[in-house]
Amino acid sequence: MSSGSAGEPGSLGWRLQAARETAFVGREEELAVFSAALYGGGCSVLYVHGPGGIGKSALLRRFAHEAAVAGRPVSMVDGRVLEPSPAASEAGPVLGDADAVLLVDDFERVQGLEGWLRERFLPRVPMGALVVIAGRNPPDMRWQADPGWAGALEVLPLRDLRPGDAQALMDTCGVPAESRGPLLAFAGGHPLALLLGAAVAVKDGAAGRRWRPPQDVVAALLDQLVGESPSAAHRRALEICAHAYMTTEDLLRAVLPEDSGTLFRWLRRLPFVESSRLGLFPHDVVRELLEVDLRWRDPEGYTVMHDRVHAHLADRVRTASDTDVPGAVAALLHLRRDHGTPHGRHDEGEFQEEGWRQEDLGTLLRVAAAEEDAEGAAFWAERRPEAFRLYRRAETGEPVAFTAWLRLAELDEEELAADPVVATAWAHARATTPLRAGEHLAVGRQWVLPPYRGNSPVMDVIRWRAIGDCLRAERLAWSYIEVRHPGQARQRYGMRDISARPRPGADAYTLLVHDWRAVPARAWLERTHHLRAAGPDGGPGAARLAVLSQAEFAEAVRKALRQLPRPDALAASPLTRTRLIAERAGQNPATALGDLLRQAIDDLRADPRSVKSHRALSVTFLRGTPTQELAAERLGLPFTTYRRHLSAGIERVCADLWHRELYGAYRST
Repeated sequence: MSSGSAGEPGSLGWRLQAARETAFVGREEELAVFSAALYGGGCSVLYVHGPGGIGKSALLRRFAHEAAVAGRPVSMVDGRVLEPSPAASEAGPVLGDADAVLLVDDFERVQGLEGWLRERFLPRVPMGALVVIAGRNPPDMRWQADPGWAGALEVLPLRDLRPGDAQALMDTCGVPAESRGPLLAFAGGHPLALLLGAAVAVKDGAAGRRWRPPQDVVAALLDQLVGESPSAAHRRALEICAHAYMTTEDLLRAVLPEDSGTLFRWLRRLPFVESSRLGLFPHDVVRELLEVDLRWRDPEGYTVMHDRVHAHLADRVRTASDTDVPGAVAALLHLRRDHGTPHGRHDEGEFQEEGWRQEDLGTLLRVAAAEEDAEGAAFWAERRPEAFRLYRRAETGEPVAFTAWLRLAELDEEELAADPVVATAWAHARATTPLRAGEHLAVGRQWVLPPYRGNSPVMDVIRWRAIGDCLRAERLAWSYIEVRHPGQARQRYGMRDISARPRPGADAYTLLVHDWRAVPARAWLERTHHLRAAGPDGGPGAARLAVLSQAEFAEAVRKALRQLPRPDALAASPLTRTRLIAERAGQNPATALGDLLRQAIDDLRADPRSVKSHRALSVTFLRGTPTQELAAERLGLPFTTYRRHLSAGIERVCADLWHRELYGAYRST
């Protein structure tokens, strides 16, 4: 036990206390609660809880200082020495003094005494005395279930410092201005991470914007904030929790099939792991530390873990209910974040997405008027009401945005004349690679009130919905999404913009475009993971598929059949860059094309109507017959009959492969 005294002026204790006082910033709300309790207007017991390094001990020292200034006798007790006996415990003196203030730190080390403290010790504390308990874990639910503690107990969850307070702490530490951005990106408002990072940043002032936490700082923070895990499986579960946006038991099961339920229950009890309606997530600085450490310590293990999480979340986007699509996309795109990017939000419920109702028309027109596009909004609301969605502030119900996802296979003159945005998209598709049979394009329109445009939470939800609509679509050829500020939007959507401006005189608007036949969903997802390094076109390694017309495709099939014995010639075929071959990932393209053509010929044998065509194709292309005349002779057919069978077989192969190119043997995603 120690008192609140810092020693005589000039002593080391006095100097240490003065330095701590100087470094203390923020916590005005917590100090106000303590002050109210100290002067008789509040509770008798304060329970402060928060993850390691969040500043609990610093706050208790400030409480001790405030109590000493008020003339109250102060006792500080380390939880490790607390005993379940008032006579033996160093906390005992508070039982005999109504002015006493008892501060208990590190209570998580003796969490087993919580019941004794609540039921046996604290009820004996005289009225007027004040007890503060600080630990990593929140109080047992039995405190709240007991009506007797309703007015006597105040629970204070300790969070990160506010941005202004974090800046004040860096001022105190003398962090160079150019190092503050990366330090804040790493530490957020976590006091211990800020202090350790600040010490390094001050020492290495030349690092500037290139500052990164050195591994000894990472290791020290992990020891302090996380500690040792019970087993390797527990550690892997924690690393998955740090990597994923939100962790659920089914995500753990997909990556760690063994004991996923036990591991999930362990995670949710950790003091630095919080819960939301979407799952579990760690404190931001813990997330950052675990990510940095695993990347450095086990790069191969990190990649394996990432690939498994990515595969599970990509499948979740495809199978989620319509309501859950934005959240599923958000979780998937979270994996492409860079180390050092600002910590993400966990406020998914701030805005609500709703389907269209006819009574929303007046609100739509008011919102669209702010975008100077009321006529276009009204036109599509009448023609395609099912395409619209409304976004409201959850807290107030205020409508702030509308979107329309217009699926278009053909357009009439009235539609082209009514909306220059849609007309621009349609003209681009026709001039570039037109729609093929059964395909459609989609145009995403947005009408957003001015305060919510740009980088805002509602725009994130709108983006997640648009990307989800693209990834889940069947037979989508082109997508066009109307956005402001194309420079930011290109990076956020992972798409390029077209040069034509969709609204006359409105330079702030552009259309982001993507050809989903050339870069299907799976390839797009793989590319966007590396988008920040490779740029909006995906870099030199981003393969684009060939999008052929039916005539071009049929001609390429006829030529490839003639080249079957020559793999070098097949390698130059445009078919090697089509969806047909992309489905056969891992195979040499020329080999895959040859196998595909042989299989297409062989498949005709199963159809009694095509047996003659199968024989003609087999003799001509699979058995190395040098001329068609010799092939007809080997089949014992007149040349004209042979040619008829061969022509029918080629047409059948072309048709079968074209159908597969359009509709796929498997989903392209």
